[in-house]
Amino acid sequence: MFASRCIRLCLIVLVLTASASFAGVFISVNFAPPVLPVYAQPVCPGDGYIWTPGYWAYAPAGYYWVPGTWVLAPAPGLLWTPGYWGWGGGVYLWHPGYWGPHVGFYGGVNYGFGYTGVGYAGGMWVGGVFRYNTAVSNVNVSVVHNTYIDRTAIRNTVVNRASFNGPGGIDARPTPGEMAAARDRHMGPTSAQLGHERVSGSNRANFATYNHGAARGAAGRPTTTGYRPNTSQGSGVHAPSYRSNTPAVHNSTPPPPSGHSSGASAQSHAAAQHSSPPAKEHERR
Repeated sequence: MFASRCIRLCLIVLVLTASASFAGVFISVNFAPPVLPVYAQPVCPGDGYIWTPGYWAYAPAGYYWVPGTWVLAPAPGLLWTPGYWGWGGGVYLWHPGYWGPHVGFYGGVNYGFGYTGVGYAGGMWVGGVFRYNTAVSNVNVSVVHNTYIDRTAIRNTVVNRASFNGPGGIDARPTPGEMAAARDRHMGPTSAQLGHERVSGSNRANFATYNHGAARGAAGRPTTTGYRPNTSQGSGVHAPSYRSNTPAVHNSTPPPPSGHSSGASAQSHAAAQHSSPPAKEHERR
């Protein structure tokens, strides 16, 4: 019994140490936040912005929602791997998101808008220019011209809105490609992203104890610190390694996943997705 507890403690330390390069503090919680809310994605403000989905962060006052927002990529060729909550050692541990050349493992959580649990189908880098998949991303094509349409994986189905990886949530393990992506050179969240999280935590309306899980899903204003792209088309496609799955169009809201009692943590958030400015509400696969 003592040995098993020691092993479990060592595993927790290893997980936390692996997260240290992208988080100022280590976060573990023993109870669950709400499931991912359904929300509409705001229109992309311009070239070079990449969608970063909303998630549940944690503070002494409880879980609070950090709305999804468009973020300027810190450098050309970089993609965002969302953070996620995962069950381990009797607690829910936060695994912070990061920027890298490929999309890594984010717990299998279906955040929507191209983040379907594996990879990112919202766009790809072509040379130094990011091209947007308008079947997934809400882009005004009269403003942003680097677009394409890929509807191959869109399917109408009820999605799992669980916001964490583990029993009662998402049962997923990293693919070989995601494990390889974990060995890439990474950058943590930008200063604009960290500021966005701090501002979200200062708004009482974002806390689950106040909004009862019905948080405002997306931020109206994008974060603006990052790489300003050259809009000329480059040569050579630098596409992320991902399974091209996109959230399904669905109007009903599925019930919360079962198994939420003394544990089920969250990165909760969204499931909606638009193809063009007049936004239609979509849910994740």
